[in-house]
Amino acid sequence: MTETASRPTLEAVAARAGVSRATVSRVVNGGDGVREPLAERVRQAVEELGYVPNQAARSLVTKRHDAVAVVIAEPEPRVFADPFFARQLRGISKELTAHDSQLVLLLTEGRDDHARVGRYLAGGHVDGALVFSLHLDDPLPGLIRRAGVPTVFGGRPGWSDDAPGAADFARTAQNPEVVYVDSDNRGGAREAVRYLVGLGRTRIGHITGALDQTSAVDRLDGFRDVMADADPRLIVESDFTPAGGERAMRELLDRCPDLDAVFAANDLTASGALRVLRERGLRVPDDVAVVGFDDMLSVAEQTEPPLTTVRQDIEEMGRLMARLLLRGLDGHGAEAGAGGAPRGVVLPTTLVRRASA
Repeated sequence: MTETASRPTLEAVAARAGVSRATVSRVVNGGDGVREPLAERVRQAVEELGYVPNQAARSLVTKRHDAVAVVIAEPEPRVFADPFFARQLRGISKELTAHDSQLVLLLTEGRDDHARVGRYLAGGHVDGALVFSLHLDDPLPGLIRRAGVPTVFGGRPGWSDDAPGAADFARTAQNPEVVYVDSDNRGGAREAVRYLVGLGRTRIGHITGALDQTSAVDRLDGFRDVMADADPRLIVESDFTPAGGERAMRELLDRCPDLDAVFAANDLTASGALRVLRERGLRVPDDVAVVGFDDMLSVAEQTEPPLTTVRQDIEEMGRLMARLLLRGLDGHGAEAGAGGAPRGVVLPTTLVRRASA
């Protein structure tokens, strides 16, 4: 006998529970109108028989696939090298698992991948999408809008006016269905730089993240909020990677050898900066104090010295993104902001003091 033939059927569950097939279907698919004693008999029969609902048939009834696409607008090497993404995916996975929903991971290596992701989302394979690490020129918002898939964005929307799909996103941004989850990047950066100022540091450099992403722009704005009159040479653009931090730190030291502090846009960048400071024979924090952003323990506690950094709850951001999407799918989304603006949830940040500053 084949595995398919031996699999318990809806009719077998109905017979075991002594109810109609329609009653079993309503209980299995989460429908209403079944008295609790009957529902409990059905659940007991399901457990005794080891019945597993046919997903295709269930989707016809519920109009749900119990699957969510997670779209990361980065190439595969970057995703698997940066622990930020692992932590956000962990939060998303925990929330989806708790709601018996599957995670479908989609990465974008180039423009052909954007089109592929757009086709997949438009094909009706998933109930919704969680999208993060978007860049200012990214066409994904327009593709997602055309696909008509419920979406929660990770990070504050901020695509440039001339970006591919920008007109589509401009329309989307006025739609009360748009939801995003972010951290207080600007406020966290301000706190970090104020802390360095409070230590008596006066020549404070900033190594930015990739400035085609709103998180990096917000952290740069936070730096400028405190250091409005800073020498422009004290700001060097980087890319959120350790190698980028090394390149930017060398450039900062070549430009301004008398700098006495650095605020790096994330912990990986800070780790690269610390390596260069050691190479140059500079003591941290005696000669140069260093503060990062993220508080990824696998990085911040392993640097030499351990890194003072701004903590954002990356895992909670992932959980909240998934929770908001699932609530929206169930018809329990939050109210839109005034004027139809995107509904943004911004999580607080906290400065964590260690030995680097």
